[in-house]
Amino acid sequence: MLLRLPESVSEAQECMAQGAVPIGGATLVWARWQRDGFPEQAMSLRNLPEANVIARGTLGAAVVLGHIDDRVPEVLQRAAASVGTGAVRRTATVGGNIVGSTLRCLLPAALVLGARATVLDRDRVFETDLAEVIAKSHLLLSLHWPEPVASSYRKLPVEAGGPPPFVVAAAVHTPADAPARLHVAVRDGYDVLADDVPCHTGSDEAIAALGATPVGTLHSTAWRVVRDHVTDLLNRPVGRSAP
Repeated sequence: MLLRLPESVSEAQECMAQGAVPIGGATLVWARWQRDGFPEQAMSLRNLPEANVIARGTLGAAVVLGHIDDRVPEVLQRAAASVGTGAVRRTATVGGNIVGSTLRCLLPAALVLGARATVLDRDRVFETDLAEVIAKSHLLLSLHWPEPVASSYRKLPVEAGGPPPFVVAAAVHTPADAPARLHVAVRDGYDVLADDVPCHTGSDEAIAALGATPVGTLHSTAWRVVRDHVTDLLNRPVGRSAP
């Protein structure tokens, strides 16, 4: 197998046109290739600058999870830190987790940030939403988002070999000339639910409004986790992170 390492968008597009199969950190595809056979060509974006940025409001798809730090919002940093073991986080990438993984631990965090995706196609670079990226398995270049006022992430503990752990992510945004809104996303099993509600009148009203959305249809144990998580976030002093 020939591994291609493009250093520009045009080089990456040329690799795609020649049939190179995109890989992230190869943590997900390696076992399948060992079983089913390796492609003739693979392509990694680890040398492509646009896919390796970590900055305020932007995160590249080739960034390994272990490199994600406080340059990104708390919700995304904590989501990355919750994935697998240290060895996994040293190789798994943002793009691989969101597009290639069935668990998609970063997806709830990206959703509550209102993240948009920059995507690489054979003949263009374009922006789209995360739903399209996942549905069509686009090649992700980067994520970008408006900075939240506050955010948080929680993954419940689970026994090894059991069902995927329940995840809740939340963020508060203050749109221009509009009241603050609370964005919440959960992963229950392999299903992801997300919605947003006003939160400028306090946590009780926000939770009541959230209860009328699809997130409010969760089973009682999960809903209690969401309710407590939202209450903690909305009552947190501005500028303080969760312990």
